[in-house]
Amino acid sequence: MTPRRRTPDTSRAKPQPEGAAPRGDRVAKVMARAGVCSRRDAEAMIAAGRVTLNGKLLGTPAVTIGPGDVVTVDGKPLPAPEPTRLWRYHKPTGVLTADRDPEGRPTLRDSLPAGLPRVMTVGRLDLNSEGLLLLTNDGALARHLELPSTGWLRRYRARVHGAVDQALLDRVKDGITVDGIRYGPLQATLERTVGTNSWITVALREGKNREVRTVLDSLGLSVSRLIRISYGPFQLGDLAPGAVEEVKGKVLREQVPAAFVTRSPAGRDRHADHRRPA
Repeated sequence: MTPRRRTPDTSRAKPQPEGAAPRGDRVAKVMARAGVCSRRDAEAMIAAGRVTLNGKLLGTPAVTIGPGDVVTVDGKPLPAPEPTRLWRYHKPTGVLTADRDPEGRPTLRDSLPAGLPRVMTVGRLDLNSEGLLLLTNDGALARHLELPSTGWLRRYRARVHGAVDQALLDRVKDGITVDGIRYGPLQATLERTVGTNSWITVALREGKNREVRTVLDSLGLSVSRLIRISYGPFQLGDLAPGAVEEVKGKVLREQVPAAFVTRSPAGRDRHADHRRPA
């Protein structure tokens, strides 16, 4: 006898009861938050017929999960989501901010110390840049901290080659357009000059792709080293290249909106220190 196939459920999850949170999370996010896989992999699992919602096969990832909904993968319920966590990582030069690279260059996945859960980055640093990179296990938090509207200042130190003075740097304090792309205000301060090389401190709130390098290059300055020294309230400090240190729960609760940490068990203060370089 041929087994009867289950009909995929393409509807949204049932409405949340009165008094519940105003909205839930998409099923792929819920799966990723539980540490099962990435969102992209979750969508592939749904397409392959491996995910059910309240006993019905899911046929689309465009489903919002509410309280009381039960999601299974390959017949097994999702594990409880991990509390939101945040780490400071000192990215060395030559490491690509990605999980994999078709050209075989060292990636973030290759460089992080063993023992970390699946993490995602808050923003990026390009291959030849170094310094502070925030990591989190919460994709919603990562996106929130990346937004210019969050208001967090990102600070860099740049070593440049070329003739420079403070008057030149002040040209970008109100923003600048380069090759048709508008870059927001940058606070650039000359630290010191030795010969034809200078160190500059740069602060910005937006952070487009390769923004610091592009803007300084438009001023005739070639960047030979770029180090991110802070991201919002979090500092690179004395963290060694390749090392990771978890932000303490108390600090996380002080700096991150409560909506992202309410799932953390009360009083819990997990703190993992991986200061040995990877």
